Amino acid sequence: MKKETMLDYLDKELNEKIRDFDTAIDWDTRNHTIEVVVRLFAENKDGETIDDAQGVLSEEEVIEFEDGVIFYNEQKTKQKPDSQDYLAVIPFDGKKGIQQSTIDGFLVYLNEVLIDGQDDLLEFLTNPEKESFELIWDTEQFNKAVEQAEKENNSYLPYPSY
Repeated sequence: MKKETMLDYLDKELNEKIRDFDTAIDWDTRNHTIEVVVRLFAENKDGETIDDAQGVLSEEEVIEFEDGVIFYNEQKTKQKPDSQDYLAVIPFDGKKGIQQSTIDGFLVYLNEVLIDGQDDLLEFLTNPEKESFELIWDTEQFNKAVEQAEKENNSYLPYPSY
């Protein structure tokens, strides 16, 4: 039987544990990265003009917000991902992969971030005093979620071969 990889496990658990949000996985085999993309949607009932980080204006009825978390191979990723481009940047250990507890803690904490983010996005659209919106990732809270998950399983999930 084929050993479950970090990509298989992440995909399976993401679909089970983050059901209320739109997610996708992008595996870049050349750069040895796995990106988890998350999307939040909110109805723009008042037709507010919203500008994004790139200055693009929108008056769409439904606002879509996208962000991502990237897992990267510390040894082989050609260029370490810029933490300014992602919600979080999480390293893994080459072919050895990543501890299951890291993914488990990641999923628990990501779900919390998305729940809070959805509320913040709705407030942003309805409260004229709120000038901006972004998801907030607290590395300390993430680490606590990983520590909690370590109590249940600390085995490694290997990086997938292709």
